[in-house]
Amino acid sequence: MKTRQLGNQLQVSALGLGCMGMSFGYGPPKDRQQMIELLRQAVELGVTFFDTAEVYGPFTNEQLVGEALAPVREQVVIATKFGFKMKDDGSPGWAGVDSRPEHIKEVAEASLQRLQVDCLDLFYQHRVDPDVPIEEVAGAVKELIDAGKVKYFGLSEAGPETVRRAHAVQPVTAYQGEYSLWYRGPEAELLPTLEELGIGFVAYSPLGRGFLTGKIEQSTTFDSNDMRSRLPRFSPAALEANQALVALLGELAAQRNATPAQIALGWLLAQKPWIVPIPGTTKLTRLQENLAAINLGLSADDLREIDAAAAKVPVLGDRYPEELERMTGR
Repeated sequence: MKTRQLGNQLQVSALGLGCMGMSFGYGPPKDRQQMIELLRQAVELGVTFFDTAEVYGPFTNEQLVGEALAPVREQVVIATKFGFKMKDDGSPGWAGVDSRPEHIKEVAEASLQRLQVDCLDLFYQHRVDPDVPIEEVAGAVKELIDAGKVKYFGLSEAGPETVRRAHAVQPVTAYQGEYSLWYRGPEAELLPTLEELGIGFVAYSPLGRGFLTGKIEQSTTFDSNDMRSRLPRFSPAALEANQALVALLGELAAQRNATPAQIALGWLLAQKPWIVPIPGTTKLTRLQENLAAINLGLSADDLREIDAAAAKVPVLGDRYPEELERMTGR
């Protein structure tokens, strides 16, 4: 397995595994024992980077990942997140953001227990809290690092200026954000900022929440407990319009004896050597397919062809509804 470096020190597999969908976000939770087996198979295949968060469930995804990876703890890097306020009744979702320093420390202690670890490898702020200066957030994580409870600090969906302010207090090792052939928002300002500061980029939804695999059609419908049922980009009109991008990926894949998913991941891997995609899956065959993208080796000519073709395909629909979009880029 090829590796990549996030920040100055954190070495991870070139492709990680997003674990959210095993417990949360895309329909009912999957069979727990099957997911434990899949997580362990991922390690056997060379994956060393696993992504979870307290809000996934809530809490159940951290527990799943902790149990599955406990036997191989020294071989893996586990990233988790703080920053949401959970609902009082424990139901899925959240009741706002909360990055008060005392809350960050409470979340860290709870995550240590659920993940069955002595130290959190990578601890992201999941979303920026407008009521807490980012310097206080970074300072709280710095204290956790000094106490040996956290190794590395990360941010998710923060704006470039927020990244700079946080990094000045406690070096940010990794930034997690959405990035793919159908969402290229980070390219304008964020990626140059990260490159300047030496911060790695962890790309979530690199396959467009499954859309870029070619397995979602115009007629596809989603359960009410599937987050895609609320995303503008997955409305029937958007699904119809955006099939053009999937068709393009299919053509490019056929020319290279690959799959659309592998083209999408290979393109992302080729953008920067410090970008690590974390596609999620609940199936071993898809995991194996995704990992094969690491060796796809798209050439400069391939990338120019893909970019030129993709530029002719406008993507319809916002990635989040307005209330969720307001939580990003702050």
